[in-house]
Amino acid sequence: LTSTSMSALNTSYLHPKEFILIGLTGMDSYQSWISIPFCAMYVLALAANVLIIYTVKVNHSLHNPMYILLAILSLVDLAMSSLTIQILKIFWFNQRAIAFEACLFQMFCVHFFSSLESSILAIMAYDRYVAIYNPLRYMSILSYRFLAKLFISHFLRDLILIGLLPILATRLPFCSSNVITHCYCDHIGVVKLACTDISINNSLGLFAMSSIFGLDAVFIIVSYILILRSVLKVGSKEALRKALNTCGSHLFVILYFYATYLFSVLVYRTGMKVLPEIHIMFALLYLLVPPVLNPLVYAIRTKEIRHVFLKMVLNSSNNTSTKSTRC
Repeated sequence: LTSTSMSALNTSYLHPKEFILIGLTGMDSYQSWISIPFCAMYVLALAANVLIIYTVKVNHSLHNPMYILLAILSLVDLAMSSLTIQILKIFWFNQRAIAFEACLFQMFCVHFFSSLESSILAIMAYDRYVAIYNPLRYMSILSYRFLAKLFISHFLRDLILIGLLPILATRLPFCSSNVITHCYCDHIGVVKLACTDISINNSLGLFAMSSIFGLDAVFIIVSYILILRSVLKVGSKEALRKALNTCGSHLFVILYFYATYLFSVLVYRTGMKVLPEIHIMFALLYLLVPPVLNPLVYAIRTKEIRHVFLKMVLNSSNNTSTKSTRC
């Protein structure tokens, strides 16, 4: 054999052509029913986030940092929720096989969009702090140039750290099982199948998790503490009530996002004895629930968004009635 043919043989041996995602084992007969609420949540997330993006885009009154960040969050939520299409294919058509390269790409997408979600939530927390602490200088502090630099720096951080995960995974030999006990390609779920030392991959995963999710979570907590302190200084009970109402709903969504992520990480890394079905359910809800809740908490509860959306609906109905009258 030539060196080229030997290299091709080694590559095919070390890298399986495909992985098998087992999904919800033992619940095959119920998977079609289970898929219904997940499909409904995906459609709701799709419709709500597209509507927010369109509303912000066509209304110049919403072209300020707060609503631009909201539109970016909706874009990321669209990407995150769309990752469940692969999972729905397992539920509906029993398509459990996924190509090696597609699996690594899915791994990158899951972790990259999750990290972007975390980064945007952190930037939005800072946005809320500036709006409450120093509203008169809001536009000068959070200028479009500063906002672009802030977003690009977070984007590059996430891209580099998360991009290294699949790159290092391609260097691992997978010479035993190709069955992943999950419904999508998670980093640890894939590298645990390697038949070699994965300490570098583990260390990189922990470093990426702490550098992105850990730092963002700390920044969000500090920002909301400063927000509450600023409101308490005002001494108004009405202002405190509004702040607690708004911050409470924001923190609920943020807590859910980080709690479900942490649960998934702990199950893989500590070997917690959790039923695979429960773990997979949490992983699914981790991808779907934030894209559904974010539009409700950050958009529908925002007075300006509600007014603009209502104005759009009324204008649309008035135009329709005018056309029918002319006819």
